Amino acid sequence: MGLLKQIVNTNEREIARLRKMAAKINALEPEMESLTDEQLQAKTVEFRERLENGEKLDKLLFEAFAVVREASKRVTGKRHFDVQLMGGIVLHEGRVAEMRTGEGKTLVASLPSYLNGLTGKGVHVITVNDYLARRDAQEIGQIHRFLGLTVGLNVHDMTPDQKKEAYQADITYGTNNEFGFDYLRDNMVMRVEDMTQRHLHFAIVDEVDSILIDEARTPLIISGPAEKSADLYFRADLFVRSLRPDDYVVDEKMRTVNLTEESGVGKAERFFSVQNLFDPDNVTLMHHINQALKAHGLMHRDKDYVVHNDEIIIVDEFTGRLMQGRRYSEGLHQAIEAKEGVRVQDETKTLATITLQNYFRMYDKLSGMTGTAITEEKEFVEIYGMDVVVIPTNRPLVRNDLKDIIYKTQGGKFNAVVDEIAQRHQNGQPVLVGTTSIEKSEIISNLLRKRGVMHQVLNAKQHEREAEIVALAGQRNAVTIATNMAGRGTDIILGEGVADLGGLHIIGTERHESRRIDNQLRGRAGRQGDPGSSQFFLSLEDDLLRLFGSDNIKRLMDRLGLEEDQPIDHKMLTGAMERAQKKVEGNNYDIRKHVLRYDDVMNKQREVIYKQRRQILEQENLRDVVEGMGHSLIEHMLDVYCSVEQVPEDWDIPGLIAYAEREFLNPGDVTEEELRRLDREELEEHLLDVLVKNYDKREAEIGGFLRDLERVILLRTVDAKWMDHIDAMDQFRQGVHLRSYGQADPLVIYQKEGFEMFEAMVHSIQEEVILYIFKATVTAPPPLEMQETVPIQGG
Repeated sequence: MGLLKQIVNTNEREIARLRKMAAKINALEPEMESLTDEQLQAKTVEFRERLENGEKLDKLLFEAFAVVREASKRVTGKRHFDVQLMGGIVLHEGRVAEMRTGEGKTLVASLPSYLNGLTGKGVHVITVNDYLARRDAQEIGQIHRFLGLTVGLNVHDMTPDQKKEAYQADITYGTNNEFGFDYLRDNMVMRVEDMTQRHLHFAIVDEVDSILIDEARTPLIISGPAEKSADLYFRADLFVRSLRPDDYVVDEKMRTVNLTEESGVGKAERFFSVQNLFDPDNVTLMHHINQALKAHGLMHRDKDYVVHNDEIIIVDEFTGRLMQGRRYSEGLHQAIEAKEGVRVQDETKTLATITLQNYFRMYDKLSGMTGTAITEEKEFVEIYGMDVVVIPTNRPLVRNDLKDIIYKTQGGKFNAVVDEIAQRHQNGQPVLVGTTSIEKSEIISNLLRKRGVMHQVLNAKQHEREAEIVALAGQRNAVTIATNMAGRGTDIILGEGVADLGGLHIIGTERHESRRIDNQLRGRAGRQGDPGSSQFFLSLEDDLLRLFGSDNIKRLMDRLGLEEDQPIDHKMLTGAMERAQKKVEGNNYDIRKHVLRYDDVMNKQREVIYKQRRQILEQENLRDVVEGMGHSLIEHMLDVYCSVEQVPEDWDIPGLIAYAEREFLNPGDVTEEELRRLDREELEEHLLDVLVKNYDKREAEIGGFLRDLERVILLRTVDAKWMDHIDAMDQFRQGVHLRSYGQADPLVIYQKEGFEMFEAMVHSIQEEVILYIFKATVTAPPPLEMQETVPIQGG
């Protein structure tokens, strides 16, 4: 309680500070109103001049925000409320603004994006989907365009030239995935002019909890095809279909499925005609069996994925949206394709990957806004260095959040939900029903159809009409059933007379793993002081209580002998629900932190490789880089053949010469006799001198081609080795937990050996580059085009 008090007091102090700042902006309003359009627009030129003369952005804030508010009044007819000014200040300061649904977060972003856009370094406004990005670029973009700033839109299916233009704008709107993928693609190009992004300066992330927390575990992956047969997926699927329930064990909490040693393993050995399933030679077979088991035991159609146009499309567990183009990794997607009898697509090889956590941590300044963030403040602070400020509502919140109603079975719960909908519908009150899966939204839809209640279903299958359906959810008699996405970013405006009926009523049909998602659903009602109400209908068979609740609850209910349609009102149940949610939230946070710790190892390596790649792209003459690699290679050769631990008589000079001749020496360049006379330092200098002389000869032979050859060889070698390294590190990471014997921390092993693998890769790059530069036969200029890659997102 003491900590809670401290948080509340800190927030109150922040709000008092922000109110004073908003008052200063308000004081400038009469002055701004007196300006003509031309004078208001001239303010942008004035601000930019002041910035060039050394004035800081913070000094410009009051005037700049007053200018944006005035421009908004003239262009959109909307005037920023004081709480919106306060939210804008929080974003400018690189923090998270928690603002309730309906408080106009989109308009809030217009303030800091203009102020920071004045620098010309680029501001990225990140939204959860293309529809919102287009809408905001159009609606809010007109304020910025009126004031003379350029606005870009970055969405799927744009050409590199269009993207480059979008990134050159002062303010660029787009989705998180698009920005992340562009970063990866930029680090695969063969010419610097093909890069689209500039330096990552400032990002404002809308629905920041959804993007930086819910999606943080999912890496962005760009993949190319790998050569593996689909046949084994079908055979593994056939085998799993032949099993009985006691042949395998499903653990829903740990999300694993394993064959039982008693019967399952023996059946597998007989089915695939192998002596020992756990023999190292059967690793691939075992992997395919495990993925087929997972596809059948854990992955459910119309919950985890849908089958559409002979394709498996993943459903986002947090938003209920279809995730077009995203595939499960490690062969799970192919196993599901085999299970559902659709065409098994080729497996893929990872060409580039990054988590959203690490992508967004590269921005100089990061900020975000959402209706629900304070429950995750610890994570925002620890991972992104952003604290959360809870902004008060413009008008008092009058929504009535009713107590949960709990039933013994799901059947009893769904009947009660339909009764409640029918009753409120009869009175004309609009109802929005939130469900956790497509399957459950369709159960309720069927029950309503039988009762003759007209309704709309909004789930991943109606993705395109989402905004339109949600916008009408507040009209008289409207009944809308929605999966968790519930049209984030779209306002539900009450129809005529609806306020007198009690406003929009929200029904939650299940508690989500995260309290934030429940709060988002409640937040659809009661916007801007509107009346509204909400209530959750739950059952003891719901996933959350079934998997994470206590067994005592079930025993208690059985003892009471309640009927399935009889509601249960018991403090023990409400407490159990909250404990279960906190437990799962804690688990999920630990998983995300764990993922990040492992990805940090790859992130440091990625930074080194991408920095070197950029250097290769930007430098005109790469001879220095190649010579540097040659020098490192010589040092490594000497460590191997002429170790400092050995006496010079024991040095393997013939081995050194043979290796150097394979790499960069010509036969007869050096003799054993002359090298024996040199100490280790002289050896290094002498070999480097010969390498430089041979480089001069090479330049004389090839002429102008050499500059192109250097670039192509460096880029191709770095890319090929890096891709192999990503795969190797991924496999190592999956198996490292098996190495945690003797109290050793798998993460420490991963960090230490991952560094050694990286060093080995760097040496391998040096070796291959030197070999190709000195030994390749050149007949024509080398082509610069990059292999085709298939962008696939997944994790």
